[in-house]
Amino acid sequence: MAITKVKGYEFEMFIVKDSFSRRAIQFMNHIIEALNALGVPENQIDVQMEKYALKNAPASVLWFMDGHRMYYSYEAASKFVENLYVISKVIALEVDAVIHKRKTMQDFISEFKEEEDIDEQRKEARETLGVSHDTKDLEAINKRYKALAKEHHPDVSTGNLTKFKAINRAHKILKRELE
Repeated sequence: MAITKVKGYEFEMFIVKDSFSRRAIQFMNHIIEALNALGVPENQIDVQMEKYALKNAPASVLWFMDGHRMYYSYEAASKFVENLYVISKVIALEVDAVIHKRKTMQDFISEFKEEEDIDEQRKEARETLGVSHDTKDLEAINKRYKALAKEHHPDVSTGNLTKFKAINRAHKILKRELE
């Protein structure tokens, strides 16, 4: 099995070879169970399911906790079911860190809290950095960010503080999405 690194965690990537829909339901249930352990009721959790789990599609989960809209998505794997597996694994590891006091509840909330217009923010961030609307290559985004930050840094003659702040914000939004 291949090792994958997501949100600072390294784990074996589970390659699904059969029973795609059944496994997707299992992963959805694992996500719900993990969030239930933090007191999130099932009716406050929305795991977006694909009709065909074998499809090449992103997976996402939305939940509400302590008055915050929480969201996590993943799409680097080739199948929806494998993307959902990654989400279930990351959520389980994050919840475990909270339960065993390696992470505070506030850190957990900060990690996943997102605004309702996050998709629009990501689109604008890609425009700000001048990368294509479907770019998922963090290395290419980092490279473009560094070039623009260097060009617009307030300490250089071509510097522009407003543009520099916008570039930093855009990079932060995309980095959070893709790490």
